Amino acid sequence: MSDWLDQVKWDSKGLVPAIAQDQATGEVLMVAWMNAEALALTIKEQRAIYWSRSRQAIWRKGESSGHVQQLREIRLDCDGDVLLLSVEQLGGIACHTGRRSCFYRQLDESTGEPVWKTVAPVLKDPQDIY
Repeated sequence: MSDWLDQVKWDSKGLVPAIAQDQATGEVLMVAWMNAEALALTIKEQRAIYWSRSRQAIWRKGESSGHVQQLREIRLDCDGDVLLLSVEQLGGIACHTGRRSCFYRQLDESTGEPVWKTVAPVLKDPQDIY
């Protein structure tokens, strides 16, 4: 492994969380996981490439949807255990639900009982994406 990869504190499964943030607005689009191979490929290809825990495989964001995340900058946090990717989200959709961001639910306590309220619209039907 390269020295810069050695500085990342990988978890026991060889993974690190990666936050994708819109480079223009600062909006958090999604959180995914990377292993060393995904991180190295992200740098090489200048696009977000993650590790899919469900498929146990490299996942090039947008390979089936077309919603590619072009890498603009990458940062490592102070503890070395979280990555922040500044990206340009092509197509304007980051979430597999067809929304701009995966963070489309907000905790609403206005009725006294906390509930998750959907606060962002579906921009494109997921069935039309995948």
